[in-house]
Amino acid sequence: MTVIYRIISETDWAAAQTAGAFAGTAHDLRDGFIHFSTASQAAETAAKHYAGKTDLLLLFVHEQALASPLKWEPSRGGALFPHLYGALPVSAVHRVETLPLGPAGRHVFPESMP
Repeated sequence: MTVIYRIISETDWAAAQTAGAFAGTAHDLRDGFIHFSTASQAAETAAKHYAGKTDLLLLFVHEQALASPLKWEPSRGGALFPHLYGALPVSAVHRVETLPLGPAGRHVFPESMP
């Protein structure tokens, strides 16, 4: 089962849980899709787009649980990134972890992440 990852603020995740789905941030809405990362892309995504932020969570999403189209499209450096063209149902999220800042100011990802 393929797992993709979304970095999200605690506030946005709480709103998604209330609504039953995450429709995306202003950045996602502007681009027309919800941005995700693979395990190997997540740390760079955090450093580039969430540097210094402390209220973050990491969502583990099963690709197969998504109802909306997921497309793998070139982005940073030509690497393929997962983009969801529709809302992310809360039910597709199988795990949520905090994403704290470490002593060096970079986010610390769970050891169990591949």
